[in-house]
Amino acid sequence: MNHGDPGHRCKCSHGPRCAGAPPQEGLAAAALDTRVRPLTMGTEAESMLRQIGAYTPNLDAHTVTLLSCVHSVLPPPPLVSNHADLSALLAPPQDGGDDRISDLPDKLLRDIVSRLPVKDGTRTAALSCRWRGVWRSVPLVLVDSDLLPVRTGSSLQVAHADAQRVASAVTRILDAHPGPFRCVHLICTFLDKCPDLLARWLQLLAVKGVQELVLVNRPWPLNMRIPPTFFAMATLTRLYLGVFEFPDTRILPRAASFPHLRELGLCCVQILRREDMDFILARSPVLEILCIQVNMLMKHLLLVSRSLRCVQVIESIDLSIAVKDAPHLERLIIWAATVRDGVPRRVKIDHAPALSLLGYLDPERHSLEIGNTVIKAGTTASPSTIVPSVKILGIRVCFGVRNVAKMLPSFLRCFPNVERLHLESNETEEPTGKLSNKFWQEVGAIECMQSHMKLMVFYGFRGERGELSFLKFVLESTRILTKLVIVFTKGNFSSMAEASSKVKPLFAAKWANKDCSLVLLESVFQAGEDKWLLSFKAGSDFSTGDPFTRTAALRGCNF
Repeated sequence: MNHGDPGHRCKCSHGPRCAGAPPQEGLAAAALDTRVRPLTMGTEAESMLRQIGAYTPNLDAHTVTLLSCVHSVLPPPPLVSNHADLSALLAPPQDGGDDRISDLPDKLLRDIVSRLPVKDGTRTAALSCRWRGVWRSVPLVLVDSDLLPVRTGSSLQVAHADAQRVASAVTRILDAHPGPFRCVHLICTFLDKCPDLLARWLQLLAVKGVQELVLVNRPWPLNMRIPPTFFAMATLTRLYLGVFEFPDTRILPRAASFPHLRELGLCCVQILRREDMDFILARSPVLEILCIQVNMLMKHLLLVSRSLRCVQVIESIDLSIAVKDAPHLERLIIWAATVRDGVPRRVKIDHAPALSLLGYLDPERHSLEIGNTVIKAGTTASPSTIVPSVKILGIRVCFGVRNVAKMLPSFLRCFPNVERLHLESNETEEPTGKLSNKFWQEVGAIECMQSHMKLMVFYGFRGERGELSFLKFVLESTRILTKLVIVFTKGNFSSMAEASSKVKPLFAAKWANKDCSLVLLESVFQAGEDKWLLSFKAGSDFSTGDPFTRTAALRGCNF
């Protein structure tokens, strides 16, 4: 890339092209590289989807990716292998002497069995009474996809006959093993065919002490309800549910709780009443991580928790979020949001003194409320309208919709100490006017830009006038900005040279920091592809300082 001004040198590690890391072809597609075949939808499920306005004539085709998306959120089971290297063990003598493996201490044998897939670990119980005792004494890792026939290409593509055999095997294992169950993944059974079996499984898991549970339907019917015995699993530390209806908590015992639950994922789960979500949060006193993917029917998420540290919402639909009292909440991430009636939904922040990462706010879809103040265009900063703890902020904005773009300065003023800004430029089919350079010249001071912001990443760049006007404002206002990364959508420009020509007007501006570097990158994502597929797992990984930089487009650049 030709920077045009020798004083504005790119400082990334990719030389004069300044194009960042080489495009990683197919990486976005790889996130959903296993697709399910269309699944026949029952009339009950179709009626329910019509009721919430989510049904379309080609909805059955959409189910091709439903399970893929759900499975992309699920935590991986513990690593096991049926190709374990036991070369350190003594080989059996040639004269057919004693079995040297069986001579090993029980502790080492338990370690060996714990590293085997469940079907291989179970088979060791047939070797002898001693091996049976070893298997029964190992905290069990049960992943039902390990029980599928070898010919099955993916746990997302399971024939009904294979699913029945897997369900029978799971039942036998749960009956035979005394527990505890360290980790159980049940994702291969068509549970609508055996609802009584699900209740039995949950009862066995509760009695025998399950610690981590991943439970996914196949996926119809969407409104298959979790049995009340679900709340008897007091030993749970991690729980992910996929494609279920949440039970009505009004019928549960008052003592029902998850005293050890630290991570909860609800993927395409119907929650009919806001009080049911309130119940879960209130009865999970050590819960730190909450993930909600596609909030089926739930319209309000009220966060009251003294333990929550991270909340991630993926593909929210008409969802209002209020952080009422969450003193330890560090991250609130809304990866994608939809409002079907065009009315922005509330994102309200009351008491969240530890909140350091927030995004992606979208003034077209979100009405931001700080304390009792609704933030509007022209709202001035005051002690009651700021969240000083936020250091990393993500915003989506459509520069082609004038009234939406005018909200951007007001949103930024609410977060005076932001050091990293991730801004995504949304495209619109119905532009209503762009903000001129004059608007940005008259917008006034924005504290985070003047005093704190060191990195800005601008996604979805198309070279439009509204985008360039804002970027000029940033470069002219941000005195300590050290790096501006501009990312354009894959295929949006025919060449890097064309993309470079689009940013050339920026070098006519008077940069506030002449040592700032500008990096131009082509994203590996095409228009409409979801970046969260490669980023959200970093969202709850507190060792990752800035999960927004984990998108494939930014790999290879140092931040």
